[in-house]
Amino acid sequence: MKIVSVTSDGPALMYLLLADAVLALHLAFILFVCLGALLALKWRWVPWLQLPAAAWGVFVEASGWICPLTSLENYFRVHAGTAAYQGDCLGHYLTATIYPDGLTRNIQFVLGAVVVIVNLSIYLWLLRTRRT
Repeated sequence: MKIVSVTSDGPALMYLLLADAVLALHLAFILFVCLGALLALKWRWVPWLQLPAAAWGVFVEASGWICPLTSLENYFRVHAGTAAYQGDCLGHYLTATIYPDGLTRNIQFVLGAVVVIVNLSIYLWLLRTRRT
């Protein structure tokens, strides 16, 4: 396993930065899937983006598929010459959040159910308050 440093060649560093950018995008997408319905309290157009995103998140969790963002990140990390999250802030702090140790199918089902419950609760509340 190769550690990429700031003195590494340009392409390797570029791939490492791209991998970190995908990891950050992945976390932002996960947050949008889980809590994006809260944005609908301010902007009425948000459900048009958030509901399909939430459906995708639930599908990925329930089916056991691997999110394409994970594959893209791994592609960039391999091309950077490293397979692990080493030495960078994003990898160190966010990887365990997105890819926790001990993630099982049962936990994935629970996570998918939490996404549905949180979003459904927010949207039901939003519909109720907008009707009055």
